Amino acid sequence: MADKLDCVVVGAGVVGLAVARSLAVAGREVVVLESEAEIGMHASSRNSEVIHAGLYYPEHMLKTRLCVQGSESLYRYCEDRQIPHQRIGKLIVASRADQVERLLAIQSQATKNGVNDLLLVDEAEINKLEPAVSAKAALISPSTGIIDSHSLMITLQADIEANGGVVLTHSRVSRASITKDGFGLSVAGTAEEFTCSALVNSAGLFAEDFANSVVELDASNVSKVRFAKGHYFAYQGKSPFNHLIYPLPAESGLGIHATNDLGGNARFGPDVDWVDTIDYSFDESRKSEFSASIKIYFPDLDDNKLAPAYTGIRPKLTRPGEPAADFRIESDAEHGVKDLVNLFGIESPGLTACLAIGNYVSNLLQPVRQSQIRRSR
Repeated sequence: MADKLDCVVVGAGVVGLAVARSLAVAGREVVVLESEAEIGMHASSRNSEVIHAGLYYPEHMLKTRLCVQGSESLYRYCEDRQIPHQRIGKLIVASRADQVERLLAIQSQATKNGVNDLLLVDEAEINKLEPAVSAKAALISPSTGIIDSHSLMITLQADIEANGGVVLTHSRVSRASITKDGFGLSVAGTAEEFTCSALVNSAGLFAEDFANSVVELDASNVSKVRFAKGHYFAYQGKSPFNHLIYPLPAESGLGIHATNDLGGNARFGPDVDWVDTIDYSFDESRKSEFSASIKIYFPDLDDNKLAPAYTGIRPKLTRPGEPAADFRIESDAEHGVKDLVNLFGIESPGLTACLAIGNYVSNLLQPVRQSQIRRSR
């Protein structure tokens, strides 16, 4: 006889863990099933580790609202739980005078989004703040920061477990079905079978595959996920920057930017390479393209100081050349299945928004009867 569970979250990336934490803190019994050997082995650990302020996207987009809310929540959480982070700030730079209008447009959009601390500075001020940077003007975002994403995920897991939840690795869900009481789940390679009342698909890069594995779920309600691979090059030696340095946004991303990690080391990336499969191999031939992009704002770059670091893959809901898509967090209102939530296209700023996403998903799931809620210890 299958074990009966309350909530199952599929995927132990930073978003899945944040969702599970929110559910557990709210009193739900939660099991997180992760196919890999460790938590957060894909997009959650292969990114820029930036806490974004919420500047770029239109105010009506869900990703904008969750980013702004999530940024505030994440800073508080880091301070409360002593998660390594730093409000390092960033400069968005315009390399030519005719690009200043684009900076002003970003500042205007940020204000609509509720971010009111951006400051426009001229070339002389940039030279004082960042002597290595060449730009005609820049926006300073003091609320942008960096974070140790692994420490964040470990802390989220600890909160889940402290509230009675469980995180199971090596647990790929091979089959899911909709039943009259919720959902039936099978775990690959084992005889384990579960039923659960609520199911959250937070499988990241694999969210489309998992949704398509849910028997009886209409395939027309499953979003198509595309893969955008990004390379990161490390900078050898002391970082030349005091802040994060971002060019103006490019197609399908925020451009090849410079970020410092918490150890003070600099890296550049990501670029955009549309791929069909999940493959983290590094293409060193992209170095010349990186160098050309970086030298627009860091003209004294020594190419010999660029070394391959890592790659990551973003789950996108758009094709090349299309504008950025919103997060898709879909419940029964979209697909008609009670207590099933699918998360598609949770790319940047998903790390920043993770706690806000967790609360959003928790609120989407219908409340359980009081008898189903475990007693607090």
